[in-house]
Amino acid sequence: MNPHTNWSRRAGLAGASAALLAFTLSGCGGDSEQPQPPSQPGGPPQAAPAAPTVPPLGPGCPKPGTVTVHNAQELKSALTGAKPGAVIELAAGTYTGGFAAEASGSKAQPIVLCGKRDAVLDGSGANYTLHLENASYWEVVGFTIRGGQKGLMVDQGQHNLIDSLEIEQVEQEALHLRKNSSNNVVRGNVIHNTGLKDSQFGEGVYIGTAEKNWPRYTGGQPDRSDRNLIEANTISDTTSEAVDIKEGTTGGIVRGNTFTGPSSDAESWVNVKGNGWQILGNTGRGSSQDGFSVHQILDGWGVDNVFDGNTAVVDGPGYGINVTKNKDRNRVTCSNKAESAGKGLTNIDCS
Repeated sequence: MNPHTNWSRRAGLAGASAALLAFTLSGCGGDSEQPQPPSQPGGPPQAAPAAPTVPPLGPGCPKPGTVTVHNAQELKSALTGAKPGAVIELAAGTYTGGFAAEASGSKAQPIVLCGKRDAVLDGSGANYTLHLENASYWEVVGFTIRGGQKGLMVDQGQHNLIDSLEIEQVEQEALHLRKNSSNNVVRGNVIHNTGLKDSQFGEGVYIGTAEKNWPRYTGGQPDRSDRNLIEANTISDTTSEAVDIKEGTTGGIVRGNTFTGPSSDAESWVNVKGNGWQILGNTGRGSSQDGFSVHQILDGWGVDNVFDGNTAVVDGPGYGINVTKNKDRNRVTCSNKAESAGKGLTNIDCS
């Protein structure tokens, strides 16, 4: 197959997946990014039709680069000068430092940053190894992110695809979607060995911002990092949650991921504090307490979430799925499975 055709087909499917995610979960069609209010009391939450599964792209650049970089300075220059449609290809080697992108692509012409796993961004000593800041319509594909206080940070980023990276050996969280970063797809990444310096902040994927930090990052308002798709990732050896979904976020999907403990500073692999999230078809093994959990940090949050088709081999004292609050406002289907969970599948009636 012609590599140009293959890239176009796959990138088109990724765009379609993100667009359908926004449509089915925002309920308004198109690419709406308007914040939706917390859902109100009513009937039991129902699962919305999920976006179609799209295979990860895999390491490398399926499309030839418009520019190939070989060292840190060349990479910084390419990121600074990136225009819609650019493909920045990383040659094999180590790129030391913190790297930032502030330009945006477009739906028709995303900006692509790609490479094989032997292209390594090493952020030792940097706050963020890679920072997408006010940068939308990027496709970040295939290479390795290592070190840094945080691995990959997305601030105010929309419609980005983060695909098939390896993110490892970071001081705190590996990948963070923050400051109203919505409609992003995080797919097929391998994430491991987080929290090397601050174990309580060693999440694999962190979505949104804790309420106490809203004044600093979102003007005191909820961080509406909404409608993000976290799919087919392999997350292991995180010192905190594999996926931490903060209060203030709404309407995303966590689907088909594999989680492996232990998590020394977390009670579960996936901790849901937002609203209207779908946790579908994930598999986890080894937890200090529960497999999956729902918590309420603020009134009106931690509701209308759906757990369906998950398998929790807990090897711990808790539940497969623990709904700690709002037991009548969250749904656990009977298709979920729990093994070696001291308290069984769940603390609410499955349906």
